[in-house]
Amino acid sequence: MMENSEKLWNSIKDIYSSILKHPFILELVEGTLSRNKFEYYIIQDYLYLREFSKALALLSAKAEDEENALLFAIHIQDAIKVEKALHKFYISEFNLDVEDYEMSPTNLAYTSYLLAVAYSRPFHEVISAVLPCYWIYMEVGKELLKKGSRDKYYQKWIETYGGEDYERGVRAVLGIVNGLKVSEEEFNKMKIHFRTASIYEYMFWDSAYRLERFPFLQKKKIKECN
Repeated sequence: MMENSEKLWNSIKDIYSSILKHPFILELVEGTLSRNKFEYYIIQDYLYLREFSKALALLSAKAEDEENALLFAIHIQDAIKVEKALHKFYISEFNLDVEDYEMSPTNLAYTSYLLAVAYSRPFHEVISAVLPCYWIYMEVGKELLKKGSRDKYYQKWIETYGGEDYERGVRAVLGIVNGLKVSEEEFNKMKIHFRTASIYEYMFWDSAYRLERFPFLQKKKIKECN
């Protein structure tokens, strides 16, 4: 009998395959990805993480099991420490001022969706919505580690998400998902959230590749590619 996580992953194989084939990922490995596009991605990911941390806080509050509540409370700190450390490295290296930039349309839509689910839905649905952010990055990182990148900055990104420290945290979340006792109807709702958030993960990379923006910006533009 398949575990909950396996059934969820099987529902997004088409999305994951499309992510691996996306030009952003392919060019990241080749080392040919435009630095402007990568900078855009880093800025948007930094802004995303602030909202994602709020969703994790709500998830922690909804956990009935004390250990699960503690796990996600810790993950809030880990997300800030590990991922923001990576972001701050790039922000310093590329001399970026992230506070001068606003969320992209896709980023705003994605984080709004996560927070809406986190505020309004039960624990098992919330965890299925935040899971793709953890899991897809781990799988992409592990897959790209096999190839590496000729660009040192892109290689650092690959090593972070393909590393054992990051995987350890993801496996802990998957353990919680597999331990959930849910009805078929409840699981189907989990699958909907899991697939929706996975689509947003694809869209996030795609929006970075396209340097997506609102028609009327209040803050600085991302500079155009050469």
